[in-house]
Amino acid sequence: MGIADKIKEIDDEIHRTQKNKATEYHLGLLKAKIAKLKREQFERTSSGGGGGGGGFAAKKSGDATVVFIGWPSVGKSTLLNALTNAESKIAAYQFTTLTCIPGIMEYNGAQIQLLDLPGILEGAHEGRGKGREVLSVARNADLVLILLDVFRPDPTPIMTELEAIGIRLDRKPPNISIGKRARGGVEINSTVSRTKLDERIIMGILNEYGIHNASVVLREDIDADQLIDALVKNRKYIPSITVLNKTDLVSRDYLKSLRFPFVPVSADKKENIEELKEQIYKKLNLIRIYTKPKGGEADMKRPLMMLSNSTISDVAKRLGIRKEQILKGAQVWGKSARFPGQKLGGEHILADGDVLTLQFANA
Repeated sequence: MGIADKIKEIDDEIHRTQKNKATEYHLGLLKAKIAKLKREQFERTSSGGGGGGGGFAAKKSGDATVVFIGWPSVGKSTLLNALTNAESKIAAYQFTTLTCIPGIMEYNGAQIQLLDLPGILEGAHEGRGKGREVLSVARNADLVLILLDVFRPDPTPIMTELEAIGIRLDRKPPNISIGKRARGGVEINSTVSRTKLDERIIMGILNEYGIHNASVVLREDIDADQLIDALVKNRKYIPSITVLNKTDLVSRDYLKSLRFPFVPVSADKKENIEELKEQIYKKLNLIRIYTKPKGGEADMKRPLMMLSNSTISDVAKRLGIRKEQILKGAQVWGKSARFPGQKLGGEHILADGDVLTLQFANA
């Protein structure tokens, strides 16, 4: 029996099993097994050349990267052209975009890379229509833009496709630490009340992943799926924005009837494009970092636009430090420093408006 058949067999059993207190343990183990199989399936596909090949990969550039994910013919190419100066080929038939088309959107001093990907089909995560290669590009994005149109406005199927390859939209990694050790069994401690998992389920899931000796600390009330996510370690936590295109073709009452958050646009008529630019910029949560040469003045006119939670090391990489330079850290002035000019290490997280002078061990 192949991996796909095993996944289907377990998935069918999960759907057949009624969820209640008596079945929680069994369901937790089934979910752990299916997650292991899906990871194995993903790794096999990726190692076999399916991880973004065939013209779907694009070198990251700019201050952040946004990928367009949607069904064929929802207007991704038209939207790319409306947001940037890219020339993405457009035609009134499906599958026009066969490769990844990049463009740069400039907004509030930031240069944001937009990637127009081929439209996906349902079952993309299983490889249908080269969907796995397309979806894999989203794993390295800073923001996923789900593009729908008024003829098929439900975002749930696309979110399900992304979920299936390990992308967790608009969520944070579970606040749990698992420290493996040589002996002593599994010790479980919680700093919060546990309402979704008991020790038996936690132990069962850990054992499924071959963990029999570990110190586990739960700092939030997580469920079985979140525990599995923490164990699998190939999950990507990415913000998203849902855009509904072709809204010029329907009434306002129709738009009000839709029960999910979205940004309405007409890419063809360039309606509400500025609002979308603002929402993309806000969702990326970029911060401004200023650099100051040693003994010189800070350049306050040209900030580096960085993603929030960026570190001193991230800034050094962005500036392209030479191989022979060994980063010690930086002197920092601003909100993230306790006092002006504080010397901090490479893993220090910076705040908007910080000024820094990089320091090198061999300088």
